[in-house]
Amino acid sequence: MNQIPTSPSSPVASTGSSASAAEQPAPPVDFVLAGRAVSTGAHIAGLILAAQLDTVGTPRKLPRDLFPGVDPAVVQEIWDRAMVVGVRAGQLMAAPRFNRDRLARLQGELAEAGFHAMGGMAGRSRVVAERAPEWHPGDGEIAREH
Repeated sequence: MNQIPTSPSSPVASTGSSASAAEQPAPPVDFVLAGRAVSTGAHIAGLILAAQLDTVGTPRKLPRDLFPGVDPAVVQEIWDRAMVVGVRAGQLMAAPRFNRDRLARLQGELAEAGFHAMGGMAGRSRVVAERAPEWHPGDGEIAREH
């Protein structure tokens, strides 16, 4: 009977007598399962956001929906700041190869200031950026026959 590979820290108990390297998930499996989790999370987030808009009625009411009872001017300041952060996050995500050093610096600043959870999350994003493949314009070209 085939068994799903587990690691020693896995909540799924292994029925084998000892943990071996053969029981460790292979890196491709790791990436596929992590990708599925991210995809599922993004799908659920999309449904939640669609439901929020559906229940509030119009996109203009979304900021106020997040902070009911707060002065609309304060809500607008919060929303404006969130938009700046969102745009910067998009820039970091769009070109991870070019932002490795910046992500490392920001991770260090967060950790040094005692923001260890935030620093750890930035560190995970930095690791992904470090693994981003080098791209060359020629990689996307289709060869032409002469």
